[in-house]
Amino acid sequence: MGSHGPDQLNIPSRERVEPGSYNIPLGKFPETAIKAADNPDQLATEIIDRLNKASDQKDSSAIAQLFLPDGYWRDHLCLSWDFRTVKGNDAIAKLITGCSSSIKIEIDRSSTFKAPHNGPIDALGDVHGVEFFIKVTTGVGKGHGVARLSQEGNEWKIFTLSTTLLELTGHEEKTNGCRPLGVKHGVQQGRQNWQDRRIAEQEYKDKEPAVLIIGAGQGGLTAAARLKMLGLDALIIDQEERVGDNWRRRYHQLVLHDPVWYDHLPYMSFPANWPVFTPKDKLAEFFESYVKLMELNVWTRTDLKSASYDERQKQWTIVVERQLADGAVDSRTFHPHHIIQATGHSGKKNMPEFKGMDTFQGDLLCHSSEFQGAKPESRGKKAVVVGSCNSGHDIAQDFVEKGYDVTMVQRSSTCVVSSDSIVNIGLAGLYEENGPLTDDADAYLWSIPPELFKTQQVKITEKMNKNDANTLAGLAKAGFMVDKGPMDAGLLMKYLQRGGGYYIDVGGSQLIADGKIKIKHGQEITEVLPHGLRFADGTELQADEIVFATGYQNMRSQARVIFGDEIADRLGDVWGLDAEGEIRTMWRRSGYPGFWFMGGNLAMCRYYSRLLALQIKALEERIASY
Repeated sequence: MGSHGPDQLNIPSRERVEPGSYNIPLGKFPETAIKAADNPDQLATEIIDRLNKASDQKDSSAIAQLFLPDGYWRDHLCLSWDFRTVKGNDAIAKLITGCSSSIKIEIDRSSTFKAPHNGPIDALGDVHGVEFFIKVTTGVGKGHGVARLSQEGNEWKIFTLSTTLLELTGHEEKTNGCRPLGVKHGVQQGRQNWQDRRIAEQEYKDKEPAVLIIGAGQGGLTAAARLKMLGLDALIIDQEERVGDNWRRRYHQLVLHDPVWYDHLPYMSFPANWPVFTPKDKLAEFFESYVKLMELNVWTRTDLKSASYDERQKQWTIVVERQLADGAVDSRTFHPHHIIQATGHSGKKNMPEFKGMDTFQGDLLCHSSEFQGAKPESRGKKAVVVGSCNSGHDIAQDFVEKGYDVTMVQRSSTCVVSSDSIVNIGLAGLYEENGPLTDDADAYLWSIPPELFKTQQVKITEKMNKNDANTLAGLAKAGFMVDKGPMDAGLLMKYLQRGGGYYIDVGGSQLIADGKIKIKHGQEITEVLPHGLRFADGTELQADEIVFATGYQNMRSQARVIFGDEIADRLGDVWGLDAEGEIRTMWRRSGYPGFWFMGGNLAMCRYYSRLLALQIKALEERIASY
């Protein structure tokens, strides 16, 4: 079995996506250039000069001629206040000539990684052309991007071009050369030191926040940090006792499955001695430190009691209640212009309801978030984990390590990739110890048009499955069903299109292959019995403990709980992809004025927090309008 490749395992492809989400097609790369460019810098200069001239003159024909017929332009806020990926040279020409803002592009030669060079333009080495980074100036600010050139016949043309806004002119971030002085010299009556000012800033006695953020996880913290650097006052509220408790309270053995190089936060990278994979409590401590060092305003032990929006005044009326250290309750009313819901990647917990749940005589947890760890004194007891993604595997592994008899209930197939494959194949070259600067890696990653990214992921998934062939064969033999994601595009596309259905293997798969985690596959639960579960095929499974690791609903469901139907009904669907392959509603206009969704893994929060903050700043400064 160990010699079998992925194709021999007959791994099915899963096509399920979020409701209304587009299962975007696979993009097509051009053929490798007939020969390498003799002088890639000169070639890039000529093409960019022609693009700037055609753009200035609004010459749609000249613009179209510079792109391959199936070329792409991916834009994040440089050409409009939205995220767009436009395909086809005529559509690109229409986009540029219809843009009200001017745009000027110059080549970035600040490093060998960025300067024009011959090489792969597909990130895999299969298709060669010319690639380089660009600097962008628009009517409202500055940005960057990446261009990739290929040949049509003997003529070099643009295959993909990306542009991403980084700053607003006149409203640059308060970092580096724009950092605050920190003191005002000279004689001052009633002088306050930094500590006095910081306490006053956090208490909001004589001021109001421009932005209220709900949730102090990575989404809320990164958004608040970006807003602060743009000079916007943001208050984060959270029900937890301490910042980071949303991680501390999760199951005992939880460690991040993504490596450190992929997970850095804005403005503060993890230190050089940080472990490759971050334990949950260590991440919680870092979050607390981040709040202090970035001087973010966070109210913990705080509930949002009511929220309404005045569309004429363009402001919210928010009532919050904070429990103070002495037990008193501080009720406050604020009028922020914007609310950011940063309550996690997903929404309400999927809390299953089955006949007989109240009759179960053991320990039953309706959601993985309630699992605090297996009990060492319960060795030999039977545990059942319902769910076969990351949390389900981690929980089952914890049960095995504590000596339980463990069965996992798998209701549908799971996309499985080893952590080794993620680190050494999936993220290699960009997010690694000696890789590019994090901002450069982000610019490169998000420059790839979604259709082409999906095509790349098909090839990467094939490579990772070959690397994981022994593991996948062992799973198949054990009766655990695996898939290769939508259109065989693997874990990342399943994450983007569906928001779940995958496992990054950190040891659980071998336990399944070895029979230490038994599998019950393909049968729906019909009833909870006093000592186990009954399935649709009439079979029963004995259990002393049951954990439902059944995931979460869409973020919009949590918005409905917090803000009610009137607001939630106007919000767009969250997560999944739109027709152009951009992620729906997240970090962009939600359908309701002054309301934003913020979430994702650490890497997504790092990148998109800047774009969200820039949109809010542009609205506050009336550079953009609703």
